[in-house]
Amino acid sequence: MLQYKNNKPHIEGVPIDDIIKTQVTPIYIYSQNCIEKNYAKLKDNLVGDIFYSVKANSNQAIIKVINLMGGGFDVVSVGELKRCLTAGVNPEKIIFEGVGKSDEDILFAINSSIRLINAESFEELEKINRIALSLDKIINIGIRINPDIDSQTLEKISTGKKSDKFGISINEINSIHAYLKKYTNLNLIGISCHIGSQIFNLDIFDKVFKTMKDVVNNFLQSGVSIKYLDLGGGIGVQYNNADPHIDLLGLNKLIKLYFDEVPYELSFEPGRYLVANAGIILTKIIRTKKSGGTNFLITDAGMNTFIRPSLYNANHKIEPLDNNSVNNFKYTVVGPICESSDVFVKNIEMIEQKSGNYLIIHGAGAYGAVMSSNYNSRELPAEILINKSSFALIREKENIESIIDKDIIPSWL
Repeated sequence: MLQYKNNKPHIEGVPIDDIIKTQVTPIYIYSQNCIEKNYAKLKDNLVGDIFYSVKANSNQAIIKVINLMGGGFDVVSVGELKRCLTAGVNPEKIIFEGVGKSDEDILFAINSSIRLINAESFEELEKINRIALSLDKIINIGIRINPDIDSQTLEKISTGKKSDKFGISINEINSIHAYLKKYTNLNLIGISCHIGSQIFNLDIFDKVFKTMKDVVNNFLQSGVSIKYLDLGGGIGVQYNNADPHIDLLGLNKLIKLYFDEVPYELSFEPGRYLVANAGIILTKIIRTKKSGGTNFLITDAGMNTFIRPSLYNANHKIEPLDNNSVNNFKYTVVGPICESSDVFVKNIEMIEQKSGNYLIIHGAGAYGAVMSSNYNSRELPAEILINKSSFALIREKENIESIIDKDIIPSWL
């Protein structure tokens, strides 16, 4: 995303200095052009509809960008559903997944006339049917299948093994048939799966495609009219030079191999791939410190701003905004949070830095702002969207006084 014009760092046509003049760091900054390019690249290769996984970045401006490009939306909470509706998304372009939908969530989704509610358990099937009965409606549903396939990525982002909490086991398909005969107010029209994130190995996708085609054929042969097959997301993103590239052309060939001329529509639910590398965090160095032979750069962004490095040991590219120095040092970049795990990267080689300089944390467009918190009573940062030579504030920086005002002290204190 970062380009230098006349030795000044820019994102698209906007100088970073122009943003620094208007906002206090840390700041999330997104490139609309990058999101649009990522969407177009996937659309050309996935041979199916794209339902953006809103959990990756739920800002309404990001939703609006993808909506204008023709994308659908995959939501996992009633809050994400309401965000999409408020952003002007057609309800028929929304799929509602998630293992913990309440009765109120299901009722809201039904009354909103969304495309599908994807059930993830037998109890959820019973609840949807009960609510549908009370409304005297037939509800279109999908079922998320757990195919028991190891994505071979991080354990914390695995979602497709039998030990994971997601979906109904592939070994219980016969039970699904029995439940559907009993629940007369449910109309099964979709099957879905999602086995995890950061998948680069095409052999994994090959296994998923083959398995899910067999699953759909099972339902079709039983007389169930399946209209949609959602093959999930999980397409790997390169966060740094050590990460591999996903072979989209090879993925395209696999999709055509298994799903050429099938009697149902394909869809995918990418999130990270669309927005991760379209976003950065701009952070200021508030302190330099040397301790135990380690050169620390302490930034105003912390694990409360971007939790992926501390939660997943994720390694994101970090570079200085100012490239004027010629001396190189090894630095450990840390945040201000009172936790030893508040570390972005250890022993990274960088030109000499000082307090007041700015750093860029790359790959922060996904699972950045959406996973941020007020830990240590810190305000959530501003979010900025850049489009060509313009930029706009799409979320204001929080005010600590307004956060404190939410506390309610009981009358006896």
